[in-house]
Order: sequence, then C-alpha cells, then structure tokens
Amino acid sequence: MATVTTTTTARPVRRGFPFGRAAAWTVMGLIVLITLLPFYWILRTALSTNAGLNADPTNPLPVDLTTSGFERALGLQSAEEAVAQGGAGGGLDFWRYLLNSVLVSTLITGCQLFFSAMAAYAFSRLRWRGRDKVFGLFLAGMMVPAIFTLLPNFVLIKQLHLVDTLLGIALPTLFMTPFAVFFLRQFFMNIPREVEEAALLDGAGKTKIFFRVVLPMASTPIVTLGVLTYITSWNDYFWPLMVSYSDSSRVLTVALAIFRAQTPATGVDWSGLMAATLIAALPMLVLFACFARRIVSSIGFTGIK
Repeated sequence: MATVTTTTTARPVRRGFPFGRAAAWTVMGLIVLITLLPFYWILRTALSTNAGLNADPTNPLPVDLTTSGFERALGLQSAEEAVAQGGAGGGLDFWRYLLNSVLVSTLITGCQLFFSAMAAYAFSRLRWRGRDKVFGLFLAGMMVPAIFTLLPNFVLIKQLHLVDTLLGIALPTLFMTPFAVFFLRQFFMNIPREVEEAALLDGAGKTKIFFRVVLPMASTPIVTLGVLTYITSWNDYFWPLMVSYSDSSRVLTVALAIFRAQTPATGVDWSGLMAATLIAALPMLVLFACFARRIVSSIGFTGIK
C-alpha cells in the first residue's frame, strides 16, 4: 500500500508589541538623561558669561556664548580682563595644581596596588597561625568612618614634619586599604591551586610565583582597582585641605575651593568655577570611559574557573 504523506506549513507566530522591553529602555533612557544633565548644566554655565547668567539664569542654552570662563580657569586672562568678565582677578595656577594632583594620585595608586596585592596574596594563599582572625580584624577597619582618622593622621604627619608636602598628603593611604586587600583577595582565592603547584614543581618559589604567575593572571582586577583608587585619590578633599597650606602642595580639589572663595564684588564667578570644575573632572571621565567595561566585568569578582 502506498503511504500518503501530508505536509503542513507552519504559520509564522505573530508577536505583539514588546511593551516590557520598551518600558525598560524608556526607564534606562531617563536614568541616563538624569545622570548626564548635571554635566550638561556645568558645560552650559562654563560657556556663559556671568552677566548673562544673572540676566537669564533659567535659559537651558549658554547665555552669551564665550570661552572666557575656561581662559580664567587656565590662567590665560590678565587680572583686568578677569575682573571685566566678572572674575575675581586673583588667578588660578591650574597647571601646578594639576601636576600636584597627578603626582599624588599616581603615587597612591602605584604603592597601594603593590602592597595591597602582596597582603591579599598572603591572606589568600599563605598559611600561618591566626590568619583568618587577623584578616577579620583588618576588615573591621572598613567600618571606621574616614573622618575619624583625620585628626590622628594629622598629628602623625605633623610629627614626621611632612605638613604641606605631597608625601604628607599621600602617606595615610599610601600602602594599603582594607577594601583593596579584600577586593584582590577574593580574586586570588579563585585562582586554581594547580597552577601554583605546577610552578612549584618547576622550581619556582613563592616570590617568583607571585610576580610571574599570580599578578599576570590578576591583571583585570588590578587595573580595575587601580582606576577606582586613582579616582578616589583624585577627588579627595578634606585631607589635602588639612595638610596643604601653599601652592607647592595644593591639589586641584582644594584649589577649586579657594577659587570659589575668591568672590568678586559683583558675585560668584560661576562661569570660571564651572569651567575649572569641568577641566578638573575631565581626566577622570576619560579614564573611567576607557576602563568602564573592565571595571564592570571585575566587580563580581569573577576569577578563573
């Protein structure tokens, strides 16, 4: 008997409008808009004149478009021109303050990464009596607010005769922090021990394993921690304010506050202040944009499986 085979054509399934996805993208767009709005307002104020801002403060666009605010922030205007534009005329040694911020942030980041990595490796791989108790005590430092340590640190820096120096600004966070040690320890614990055991069989010691095996494998979390540390040290304000008294050790965050305090008779130089703030924040924005993907991928402590 002949077998009759019938073929049925499947009809395409019609999908409705993805309301959930549209709502999610709408909420995400609103969050991005709210996040970027302060940066736009800073740029709008920096590109306006002080007289225009006083005359039309609610205008969403730059009022009397000009770059005079950036010129005052970078010290490209004379005192007479700054006063005529609504500035204080006191000037801002921007490049010196920028260099001080770069030196302090680089010194803190480099030393903190090196010493925190060694401490994290000792807590994750080396076996010694009381290791877990010491680590727990070390983590307890994360619960102490930073403001409680300002006065003891200042007394120590004063006794070391490091007040009004760049080293005095960097010293309290120069070696390690509980968060940095905890961050790296979580990744080191995910590295398979077989890798280190193979290196031991090849005759490598603990020091060589740390520098030749562990650190290259931990490059992603180390870079992430370095970016976070650099941004934190760059934005620090209270401690540099306590320690630095002259231009030789003054960083950008403190310099901006002094620039704000130089209020002219006509009012606050909002245009120059916002221009200086934008220039000071621009390096950190670029740094974060370059390493954003690596930072997000490392926050979950995803090591080698």
